[in-house]
This record gives sequence, C-alpha cells and structure tokens, in this order.
Amino acid sequence: MGAGAWGTALAWLWGKNGREISLWGHNVGRVEHIQKTRENRDYLPGIKLPRSVDVTSELGDCAGADLIVFVTPSTVLRQIANRLQRFIGKSDAVLLSCTKGIEHQTGMRMSEILREIFPDHRIAALSGPNLAVEIVQDLPTATVIACDDVDCATTLQGVLGSSRFRIYTSQEIVSVELGGALKNVFALAAGISDGLKLGDNSKAALVTRSLAELVRLGVAMGGNANAFYGLSGAGDLIVTCYSERSRNHTVGKRLGRGEPLSNITASMKAIAEGIPTTRSAWECARRLNLATPIIDQAYAVLYEEEKPIAALEKLLRREQKPEQS
Repeated sequence: MGAGAWGTALAWLWGKNGREISLWGHNVGRVEHIQKTRENRDYLPGIKLPRSVDVTSELGDCAGADLIVFVTPSTVLRQIANRLQRFIGKSDAVLLSCTKGIEHQTGMRMSEILREIFPDHRIAALSGPNLAVEIVQDLPTATVIACDDVDCATTLQGVLGSSRFRIYTSQEIVSVELGGALKNVFALAAGISDGLKLGDNSKAALVTRSLAELVRLGVAMGGNANAFYGLSGAGDLIVTCYSERSRNHTVGKRLGRGEPLSNITASMKAIAEGIPTTRSAWECARRLNLATPIIDQAYAVLYEEEKPIAALEKLLRREQKPEQS
C-alpha cells in the first residue's frame, strides 16, 4: 500500500523471486505509467519491476492478500486504512507497517492506528536503516520486524528475509516504531548542521546528543531503552543523519543553506517524514513535560520561522551539564 520509493523498493525486493505482489498507488496516472513501463520513474528511475508485481490503483485488488504492507506517508495512513477496511476479505491477514511517523495531535504510532481500525488482525512493524535506492541495487541491508506475537514475527522473518535483506525479530514494537519515526527529526537537524558547514566534530556531537534525546523521549512514550540502541534506533539514526540519499538530511541541508521550507517542499515529489514528525514529537514532549532541546529547535525552524543559525546559537548557549543527563 503505497507506490513511493520505499513501497516500490519492497515490491521489487519481494517480487523478484516470483512472489505474487500487488503494489497499490493512489495516483492513477502514475500507476498507469508504471503498468506500461514497469518502472516508477518518479521515485526509482531505471528499476524495472518484476512481472510478478501487479500495479493497481484499486483498493479492492488487495482484498485477498495474506499480508498487507502499509508504506504510505504517515499523514494519510489512517485515511487509507479506513478506506481499505471494507475491502479486506481475510480476517487472518497480517498487517505490516513500514511507515515511519507519529500521528499529529493523537501522538499515536502507526501500528496503534492500524490496531484501532483492524482490532482482530495481527499487526507488525518493520523499521531499520533501509534506504530504498540501496535496496534495489541489491546491496546488503538489515532491518527489524517487531510484533507482540513472536510466531508471527518469526514467520514474516522467514518469508520476507534473504541474504541481502537480513531481518531480525523483536517484541519491542513501541521502541522499533519510535526509533524509526524520531530519527527523521534528528536527520533534519544533522542536515542543517551540514548546510551551515559546522564540521564533523559538531555533527558527531549533535548525532550523539540526538540519540540521548531519542532515548529520553522514547522511554517516556513507553519504549525500552536498550532497544533504541539497535537497528531501528541508533542504526537508522546513523544512516539518515549521514547519508546524502536521506530525504530528511537533504531537507535539513537546504534549510541550513538558507532556502525557505516552502520552496524545498514544493520542489520535492516525496514527503520528508521528519517535517510532520517534528511537530508530533514536539507535541508529545510538551505533554510529557520533557526537555528535548534538539526537537524544540527543529520545530522552531520548521514551524516558527526561526533562522537555522539562531536555532544553533540557542543550543550552544544551553547550560553545560553532566553528559548522562
């Protein structure tokens, strides 16, 4: 469910060995183009989808699936899940969220939204340092599938994993989802640091303190501290903060160079999840009365028109303290 770069990459990955996959996209024109060319030129140009992947814009085509994978933007997952609800024909279908975000105002994780809409289904989440463009280059990567049901996670691991897409299992679904969502906020901050040309020392300090902040907020939201040091937390944080292929890092870098946010988003086909997630994370921190200085300054830049250099100065002027606080 979702024909962006990530959804297309997963369809390619799981369809290249002949598995029957339906790739659903909401944009009828794009879907028709992919049907004709077998290529999603808007998001993954040059990558041909296997013939086993059926591309559709009809939700009803997904009704008989054993596994339904949500790869939509976080801001529309609830809407699409509600629309899909009346089409699902199998009560034993497993729902797997690959969407990384936190819902605005409710503070709900993606699996919580799915649980609310599909209370009788088994629900899992996949998250990790997984850049779509490297997946379709068949480069080795690793990820985590988290589910309360250990047997379900193990089954998905066996079905979806491979030597090039190594899957680990976890029962820490809260931590896995929050790690994958919150790292996008810090990737924006890391991009701003690069856009301001602050250097490697500064960026290393920023990423390290970002991990501390991620753990602080994640634990307050119900996560397990140790789990945030795994693939979906520290692993995903590293790749999104340092990779030039990271959408959120790119947005931050352009902000640091002085481009207005409106210009940046208007020039992008895809959504940078860090933008809506920053607002959601900021709201969650306020409700929990937590100190989240990096999230606060990212929010100020995105939503209060704070200049990146001014946000930096506010961080640097903070009181010096013991590292573990």
